[in-house]
Amino acid sequence: MAEPEMKPDEVAIYQITQATTATFADLYLRQTFLFFVESGSKKVVGPTQDLIGHEGDLLVFPAGSIVTMENRTVLDRTYRALGVAYPDSSIARIFDDCPAAKAADHVQVLKADPFRPLDLVPIIHETRDHPSLPMVLREHRLLEPLIWLRENGVHLAPGQTETPMGRVRRLIEQDLSHPWRASDVARQMAMSEATLRRWLGTTGQGFSKILMNTRLEHGLSLLQTTDRPISTIAFDCGFKTPSHFSDAFRKRFAIAPKQIRVTAKK
Repeated sequence: MAEPEMKPDEVAIYQITQATTATFADLYLRQTFLFFVESGSKKVVGPTQDLIGHEGDLLVFPAGSIVTMENRTVLDRTYRALGVAYPDSSIARIFDDCPAAKAADHVQVLKADPFRPLDLVPIIHETRDHPSLPMVLREHRLLEPLIWLRENGVHLAPGQTETPMGRVRRLIEQDLSHPWRASDVARQMAMSEATLRRWLGTTGQGFSKILMNTRLEHGLSLLQTTDRPISTIAFDCGFKTPSHFSDAFRKRFAIAPKQIRVTAKK
């Protein structure tokens, strides 16, 4: 599968596959994200209760979510989902006149019965598979799932004021292979390194951890959505060697990168 080539202000579409059940803690979703579960299930660990999306369900994550999720395979079938990430501009076009107080700040699940969210998937696939579509038509088609959500009582809002962590991650994501240092980021943000570190201190995460998490989470996404070799992913995400990437990935997610694509032997 090829990784979608999207501009920052465009809707991004990802076909996600995973061969082994695994849990991923504290993932950061900068944009509003829809997960259409096509095979297996997705469990989201919440502060008060867990949510589970089964085959045929749709999970809606508001912009800026930090979540722990488990993608679950079923018998000999891989976990498979269609992921759609919407920029704030798309959310504003559909939900701009909705009262901010009604906007959900938590993950929501729309069940296969009665909502039938997978009926939307062919529209998304057709749009993705025809890149020659006029941009106006493409944008209109990809807004249809948001219109459908609104008609079914879901209210969303563009991401609020970006957090320090979010701003730093967005900068790092522009070039993951760059050997980022705190001083580089501080200079890009027109502040001293000391100010940057104090600023990030409010998030509970230091610069080194934010940098590592950004690289590893992007690596996870590439493992799930492309067929790139693991060695290529390692270098693209800023790791000096594939073994360094594999060790850091296993430490963070308690699973080897290759197990995302190949079922572990029992």
